[in-house]
Amino acid sequence: MAPVSGGTSSVGTMAELVLVGGGHSHVHVLRSFGMRPMPGVRVTLVTRDVETPYSGMLPGFIAGHYDHDACHIDLMKLAGFAGARLIHAEAAGLDRANRAVLLTGRPPVRYDVLSLDIGSTPRAHDVPGAAEHATAVKPVDRLAGRWAAVVERVRAADRRLDVAVVGGGAAGVELALSIDHRLKCLMAAEGKAALRPRVVLVTRGQLLANDSARVRDRFVRLLAEREVEVLTDAEVAAVEPGALVCADGRRIAFDEALWAVQAGAAPWLRGTGLTLDERGFVAVEATLRSVNDDRVFAAGDVAAVLEHPREKAGVFAVRQGPPLTGNLRRALAGQPPVPFTPQRSYLKLISTGDRYAVASRGGFSAEGRWAWWLKDRIDRGFMRKFQEVPAMTPKPMSASPAEPRCAGCGAKVPAEALKGALRRLGLDSGTDDAAVIQPPPAGRLTVQTVDFLRAFTGDPYLFGRIAANHALGDIHAMGAEPSTALAIACVPPGRPDIVEDDLFQMLRGGLDVLRDAGALLVGGHSAEASEPALGFTVTGSVEPGRLLRKGGLRPGDRLILTKPLGTGVLLAGAMRGRARARWVAGALAAMDQPSGPAARCLAEHGAGGCTDVTGFGLFGHLVEMMQASGTTLRLDPAAVPALDGAAELLEAGVRSTLHPGNAAAAAHADGPVPDLLFDPQTAGGLLAGVPADRAEDCVAALRNLGHVHAAVVGAVESAAGSEPRIILGNLPPWPSLPNREFRR
Repeated sequence: MAPVSGGTSSVGTMAELVLVGGGHSHVHVLRSFGMRPMPGVRVTLVTRDVETPYSGMLPGFIAGHYDHDACHIDLMKLAGFAGARLIHAEAAGLDRANRAVLLTGRPPVRYDVLSLDIGSTPRAHDVPGAAEHATAVKPVDRLAGRWAAVVERVRAADRRLDVAVVGGGAAGVELALSIDHRLKCLMAAEGKAALRPRVVLVTRGQLLANDSARVRDRFVRLLAEREVEVLTDAEVAAVEPGALVCADGRRIAFDEALWAVQAGAAPWLRGTGLTLDERGFVAVEATLRSVNDDRVFAAGDVAAVLEHPREKAGVFAVRQGPPLTGNLRRALAGQPPVPFTPQRSYLKLISTGDRYAVASRGGFSAEGRWAWWLKDRIDRGFMRKFQEVPAMTPKPMSASPAEPRCAGCGAKVPAEALKGALRRLGLDSGTDDAAVIQPPPAGRLTVQTVDFLRAFTGDPYLFGRIAANHALGDIHAMGAEPSTALAIACVPPGRPDIVEDDLFQMLRGGLDVLRDAGALLVGGHSAEASEPALGFTVTGSVEPGRLLRKGGLRPGDRLILTKPLGTGVLLAGAMRGRARARWVAGALAAMDQPSGPAARCLAEHGAGGCTDVTGFGLFGHLVEMMQASGTTLRLDPAAVPALDGAAELLEAGVRSTLHPGNAAAAAHADGPVPDLLFDPQTAGGLLAGVPADRAEDCVAALRNLGHVHAAVVGAVESAAGSEPRIILGNLPPWPSLPNREFRR
């Protein structure tokens, strides 16, 4: 394959490496590119999960020895260290002719070199009813979420429950023993030792068929000592609600069933045209490169190395990380890949749930607490390499001083790249100098706004959606309906087809949101810049009688907030490497939620005044509404919803750069103002005054629309004194509902 990186580049991105999946091999690739970037190469991680679990620590997590963060790698933080874009989406296929990864619910992502590390998926569909009535061990993250519900069910039970684990390999054995240990300890602590659940391990053949007789004998004894029942030669032919149906007619009752049988490949691989093995995994050479596509690599469980077949085990995925990284670098540089030969045997450490483990390698086997200690030390050492990385802000790929990029109109995006992006969007590039817009019907008012954002996420499509939501917020807050929009987009320089795709992704995200809101994108401008940025000028219209303004608050109204606060501090925390990935994902999801339906709901419930909560924070926008309406506002800080992680970061001293300026608004408060209320928001919620007798119904309707955090946060009162104030404290009883207050 010819080189795609172009060597040291002074014109930005010249090649794209796309990693699909955050598996054990890919985390090594990310760490390596963070430590030693390739000039001109942009790395993109496409992942269904922003926190990837380490399979080696799953039994310890189930047994209660590790918490969530101890056994998960934060892919957002690791991608930030690597200077990589993270796209939180699920892969659904490949368009190899156009070198693109197909994603669920959004545009494809292009690549020059592609690597797959998506693990395996449960073969539950091979057995009728298994997918519906049993919990699969893989993907591991799904099991981790389900396990918490199982623990709570056991805690609340008034009888002895039955837990079945299907699969007699090492994974099933570890899982059964870990479950038994955790639930035994749980019920003893609850004073319900007699209600300790029964655990049964079901396998279609013999126990630990791939291990030595010595190891098998040890676990037969250990399982018996812990009173875990083992049913061998029990092939499960069907799963019904509450029962495993075996091929020989036996029925095994269960309250919870976990599926730990041999996993298979993702079904979408069959449509890629890649050569697969007989089980559907990607066939690769010893170099980890696809046998029929030299731009595609695969590692971990999804890969089948034809020259050196090995069992599906995490140890092989971990050890494929360095050779995969080296060969990806070689492919990007146009160099031939180097074969890798994995070892045949390795030290296997199988835990027994109670900080005890069995060690084996070849004919050797032993057991004891020392084996658990060794396993724990190895696992924690692996995790430290990927959890303890410094926060690094990627440097923009700008031109070198010897070859400066032009300014003025010379900085426009090249015509062919612009035309290509517009063509893919289904938009006419046109030849006129400006858009021609039909005025609104007689009697309607025209409303216009403009907003512009620098990119705060490496996902251009999601950024485009959020930028459009942010710009539309002002239109919705005034009760208007958007009709047209103009875009201004900035993209970093690079290879023309890469620039085209970056522009397409951003505009496609914005276009999808605008179309859903009923607005047309009628024109715009694009330019090169050191970092992506996007803004929209939006035009809308409204009937005079339906116009909402900041000064429309009325004494007696209740103040309703439609979204939780915290996007500012969470984005600041992400830049500093201090925000957990699941917190940031929650903030991005909140910003991606349109406010149009919420605005209509507020209007239907009699809203008189409204604004969108953005850069000045909730408190700053409250001051604007208070001054414009000449009222006194009462705010209950305890009722204000917050995004997960916002309070923790604020308590740790993390602040957005705009936070100190916003805090000056505290001069209008009676009493101390919590820091959360000064946090600047991006694509934040709407804040509106609704008649008190309709507020509860309004909040219920908002939650039915998906604004699950919508809440009454304050009340409007007549101004007392010459200067209106914001009073912090509990809300008074509702006039229409004596002695009753609405609470989240």
